[in-house]
Amino acid sequence: MKVPDRLLRQLEARSQKGILRKLTPPAPGLIDFSSNDYLGLAASELLAQLILEEIGPAPAHGSGGSRLLSGNSRYAQELEEEIAAFHGAEAALLFTSGYAANCGFFSSVPQRGDTIFYDEASHASMKEGIRLSFAQSFPFRHNDLGDLQAKLKRAQGDVYVAVESLYSMDGDFAPLRELAALCQEQGLFLVVDEAHSNGLYGPKGEGLVSALRMEEQVFARVMTFGKALGCHGAAVVGPAALQQFLLNFSRPFVYTTALPLASLVAIRQAYKLLPQLHPEREKVQKLAQYYQSLTQDIAGLGPFSEKEPLNGSPIQAWQLPDPGQLRKLALALQLEGFDVRPVFSPTVPEGKERLRLVLHAYNTTAQLEQLCHLLTQHTPKDIS
Repeated sequence: MKVPDRLLRQLEARSQKGILRKLTPPAPGLIDFSSNDYLGLAASELLAQLILEEIGPAPAHGSGGSRLLSGNSRYAQELEEEIAAFHGAEAALLFTSGYAANCGFFSSVPQRGDTIFYDEASHASMKEGIRLSFAQSFPFRHNDLGDLQAKLKRAQGDVYVAVESLYSMDGDFAPLRELAALCQEQGLFLVVDEAHSNGLYGPKGEGLVSALRMEEQVFARVMTFGKALGCHGAAVVGPAALQQFLLNFSRPFVYTTALPLASLVAIRQAYKLLPQLHPEREKVQKLAQYYQSLTQDIAGLGPFSEKEPLNGSPIQAWQLPDPGQLRKLALALQLEGFDVRPVFSPTVPEGKERLRLVLHAYNTTAQLEQLCHLLTQHTPKDIS
């Protein structure tokens, strides 16, 4: 069958750069330093048992339609109420994924005549939602409040400032207190994607906004369930009026088949487990601090390795500027028994390719020590 030449040229261009993506099945038995399953819930036998007990013997395997037609249930609405209460918000609205939630919010809430300012390191789903909006939008330099303030002179209408609490590639945190103060001072609406902080921070795992007691200062939060909660889906939490607006005007909500009962049950049971997982949250943060201590004094690595302290972030980066060398490094570590994955542009900026190293509650200090040893052993010393 004929394929458009343009598609073939684009594939060939990525292949020549060494950044062509391919699906590869995970090799069995590797030590996980790659997945977003920070707390181990995705493979938790306890969570699996709780899900089975809640579903009962005859679960429905599909939802039958969108929430506004035949896909709604009392169970889904009760779950939304529980999620809202857990995160200290008035209301929550379920979406099928964090991608859908970001697209659903940004494509509908900021409107023509409004303005969105977003951190340039924000996730692709946030940028896609912004692209679908009729509002004007401007990126600002990563975590740079000075650049944001300089660009506010372009603002018109309702103004939204969009950030992630914990950034998925660099593993650093947004300056939420400073951002909230600026937004309150100038009457801006702060929107925080908590995909990678939901479950990990706060006394019960409520997320970074709640850990900082900033619930009343943030207009909307996107709480994703596919990372630390080990399941699937997402919710936008915020004022009750926001929930009503989204279920009326957010196309990714209105025109999407609802999550089936099995997904709703998994989300509910994962939330029930979160308050018990304080030791796991503490373990992840201690491992992150230990990784920093192991790597900060390594000599001879050159400018590609960033060693700024990240205050307990589970996401770390080991950078190499050459995609070919990076792919070889990842393969060498996989052959040594470690599941680590390279990340290439355009997921990260060109020249910022890296191994994205993820720390979990089920990783051990011995495994981390071995990984750091192998990283230094297999990293070329002549990288410039």
